[in-house]
Amino acid sequence: MKSDLPKVLHQLGGKPMVEYVVDTAKELGVERIILVVGHKGNQTQESLKHLNVEFVVQEEQLGTGHAVLQTKELLSDFDGDVLILCGDVPLLRADTLNKLLEEHRRKKAVATVLTAVLDDPSHYGRIIRDKHGMVQEIVEAKDADADQINIREINTGIFCFDRASLFSVLEKITNDNKQREYYLTDAVKLLRDRNLPIRGMVTPDPVETLGINSPEELKKMEKILLKRQSIQTKVSP
Repeated sequence: MKSDLPKVLHQLGGKPMVEYVVDTAKELGVERIILVVGHKGNQTQESLKHLNVEFVVQEEQLGTGHAVLQTKELLSDFDGDVLILCGDVPLLRADTLNKLLEEHRRKKAVATVLTAVLDDPSHYGRIIRDKHGMVQEIVEAKDADADQINIREINTGIFCFDRASLFSVLEKITNDNKQREYYLTDAVKLLRDRNLPIRGMVTPDPVETLGINSPEELKKMEKILLKRQSIQTKVSP
């Protein structure tokens, strides 16, 4: 982001981008909200203490799977579904997450991933499905072969997991990949190796799953947000 400020604290429409994600989770009515913080975690916690959420620190940034693993102790007494959201994806709607939860529970899945179909999948992880439409695995772009890289259905990084199933495989994830990171997406393959059901739900609006990774993308997101707010104002009674 060309800044010393932690990425999720960058302002979007007058507030930190991560606050939109927290607001969406609250609108959905989840029981608990836990923010995993890493780089300059103290600054992030101080800036977001007004949100009344729980924090857990990822001391070393070793990947998405490692980040989620830091919540294990906090969730040790929780029995239910865990939504995993991204702090840099501010346009995600509560209605979309509600549909993801409904799909997850209706299909009795142990994990359900929100996917999107893009004309240019670029650097996103690719969704690999079996002949029955079940998600078989998620392959990161840097690790994809010639056939997999042509797949247009991508992982948005947004998941719903059964808590017990999730933590039963997180510690078994390895960093045997080009990034040398512990990918959360590897949990999908480990669960499928146990013949457990993994579902994928395609969002009808890929724009709401866009992340922010640069000042240019932040400016683009600001324009999209203003347009969305303008539309909402026009349709409000």
